[in-house]
Amino acid sequence: MTTSAPSTLEPSDRGKQSSQEERKPKRELGFFDSTMMVVGAMVGSGVFIVAADMSRTVGSPGWFMVAWLFAAVLTVAAGLSYGELSSMLPGAGGMYLYLRRAYSPLWGFLYGWTLFTVIQTGTIAAVAVAFARFLGVLAPGVSESRYILPPLHFSAHYAITLSTTQLVAVAVILLLTATNLLGVQYGKIVQNFFTVAKIGALLALVLLGVTLGWHHAAVHANFSHFWRMPPANPASGLPHPGGGFGASVLGLIVLICICQSGALFAADAWHDITFAAEEVKDPRRTLPRSLALGTVLVMLLYLAANLTYMLVLPFAGIQHAPQDRVATAMLAAIFPSWGAWAMALAIMVSTFGCINGLVLAGPRAYYAMARDKLFFPAAGRLNRARVPGWSLAMQGVWAALLVVLTTYSPTTGYGNLYSDLLDYVISAALIFYILTMAAVIVLRHKMPEAERPYRTPGYPWVPAFYIVGGSAVVLCLFLYRPATTWPGLALALSGVPVYWVIRVAGSRKKG
Repeated sequence: MTTSAPSTLEPSDRGKQSSQEERKPKRELGFFDSTMMVVGAMVGSGVFIVAADMSRTVGSPGWFMVAWLFAAVLTVAAGLSYGELSSMLPGAGGMYLYLRRAYSPLWGFLYGWTLFTVIQTGTIAAVAVAFARFLGVLAPGVSESRYILPPLHFSAHYAITLSTTQLVAVAVILLLTATNLLGVQYGKIVQNFFTVAKIGALLALVLLGVTLGWHHAAVHANFSHFWRMPPANPASGLPHPGGGFGASVLGLIVLICICQSGALFAADAWHDITFAAEEVKDPRRTLPRSLALGTVLVMLLYLAANLTYMLVLPFAGIQHAPQDRVATAMLAAIFPSWGAWAMALAIMVSTFGCINGLVLAGPRAYYAMARDKLFFPAAGRLNRARVPGWSLAMQGVWAALLVVLTTYSPTTGYGNLYSDLLDYVISAALIFYILTMAAVIVLRHKMPEAERPYRTPGYPWVPAFYIVGGSAVVLCLFLYRPATTWPGLALALSGVPVYWVIRVAGSRKKG
């Protein structure tokens, strides 16, 4: 019989070691949970709204569907490519970790900086306000014009306000932050329930459109002129696809690329599950499969939903849906008396689940940054439930602050600061995505011997397709939407001096 070697640790040291072991993230997320995270974070309110602006931009039913198909292929290509990175580097942090390893800590930090300041927190704020606005359809007392705290200006163009809509949005953010503080098992229960519900709601929407909602006049009008060229709109500043084959092709490419700011926003956050890789069971195999299945499922649902809109509404009805709520207009056309209420309830379910997924995932990236000494030290600590409590709290407070901060213009009145920031950051986020897809190729050369249980199918063509397609979108946005793209790049680059300040402070501590 063998005897175990005596411990060389003092009792206090053994206690510290045991405490550290207990405070490691718990691997609670299986394949189903991870897939629900992918789907749940992607599907919010965008698919029910962005079709209106996209249809106005592209101008014809056929090219409208081509724009969605392009977004679908881009997103699935991203998911398939990203799977290789997640199987190769299954640590917390997702894109932050991949950019750091492929390029440098600076690139990882710039993404993490933009994620915290705008991408994740701004999206949480936007989706929470969308939830509250649709609650206002059911409860008229929830309104952006009903103030609890009237506008309190701290400059000519910025103010703090608290309407009943904003109050509901803040309450939802704080509620889901508190729920996730209790542990990842609580967050995943909320996520799974609401994601299954929203998948059911989307499938029901499609089924109703194909059966009860089928409108012969709308179908004839939309599909008999499916590929008509969009009318000229000089005020838009976009090239018109006319005047010869070359000009037509170029014009259509530009219009389809401009549309992607809406389509890709509606399909964003597909990668959020990788932030929580350390809480996923068998992440090297689970993450690639959940990314592939989740992105394919959502984009098929999006294509079906947008095709369904055209079975019920004439194209002009999609373009000019009241307040851009295309899905609501569709359901109201099928059930005039209560369709708008039913759609509002469905979108509330969808947005609630989306907020939960975003709230759960984001703090894991800040947690990874803090462990690398590139974020507030407290963000790198786990609470008793073994989740990054301080990261969750910081994200919740900042997202809630973005809800109550408003912009003001004498011509347009009050607006939402987070809305402007999201407009600015879409192009910057796309640049980070392009760099991450390129990281698949870069790391094949930098780390050829690294274990890769999953390899990107169709390599290198699949990541290359995203790099080329995404670059075309970014180029068109910078050329034809400069007012919203250049500020986004500046916002991302504002992290450079912050990074060097952190590095200098860290080197002084070591000294």
